[in-house]
Amino acid sequence: MAISDPTQFGAYLKQRRKQLNYTQSFLSEVSGLSVSFISDVENGKPTVELGKVLLLSNLLGLDVTLEERG
Repeated sequence: MAISDPTQFGAYLKQRRKQLNYTQSFLSEVSGLSVSFISDVENGKPTVELGKVLLLSNLLGLDVTLEERG
């Protein structure tokens, strides 16, 4: 799936979280990230810290892959 902006990325993470029946509170507890940070990511805030976003993605069982276009 090609993601082109933070809003799409956040929506996908939210969809995956709900698919796994995880709450933001649960993810906060297991990751050490705040609920407000998780909410910011899911709402597409463009200035979130990349390392924390990658941690959150991994906890949701998602790989983030970069590929050249064309």
